[in-house]
Amino acid sequence: MTLVSQVQSLIKKEIVLEWRSKYAINGIFLYIAATVFICYQSFKKVDPITWNALFWIIMLFAAINAVAKSFMNESKERQLYYYTLISPQAIIISKIIYNFLLMLLLSVIALFFYNIVFSNPIGDLFLYLVCVVIGSLSFATAFTMISAIASKAGNNATLMAILSFPVVIPVLMAIIKLSKNAMDGLDRSVSTDEIILLLGINVIITATSLLLFPYLWRE
Repeated sequence: MTLVSQVQSLIKKEIVLEWRSKYAINGIFLYIAATVFICYQSFKKVDPITWNALFWIIMLFAAINAVAKSFMNESKERQLYYYTLISPQAIIISKIIYNFLLMLLLSVIALFFYNIVFSNPIGDLFLYLVCVVIGSLSFATAFTMISAIASKAGNNATLMAILSFPVVIPVLMAIIKLSKNAMDGLDRSVSTDEIILLLGINVIITATSLLLFPYLWRE
């Protein structure tokens, strides 16, 4: 099988397994709906800066629950079976793509609920949607690789928190600044630097994942 066909098969496998169980995805949906409702009951009305901060806090913890467990639910027997059939590059690429699609779905749903309970203060909706897409990709790439490393260390939650901090903080800072520009309705050229920075971080993390994951996989 070629790399592309392997990736397609693995993504299909992830979707089928998720659709059969539904426990994880339903739990995340419940978390998003409950968190948005609690924010509404607590604040009733928020200014645009708080609106934006709350949204990305919700998405950060949704990413931790959804993406960070990518490899933690894989048994050693299943990983050994994969090792005999497919390349490690196909594994990590399929995980990143699947987690990106999952995060994008969660982000759209969260934004929909958010707009229902709170008034929409977004000045440039298109730019904010671009930020949501890039943010979903950033969370997927960062947490997928971190999950792979943590799974090889006995699923150590402390190690995952330590590894996540230096990666997620600069990503969050860039995302919040980009989304703030969209909230204020600034000219899109002002946000070029943040978009390039986020895309650059994603390229670096993805390239690092492709280089390092085969060595992790052999362990």
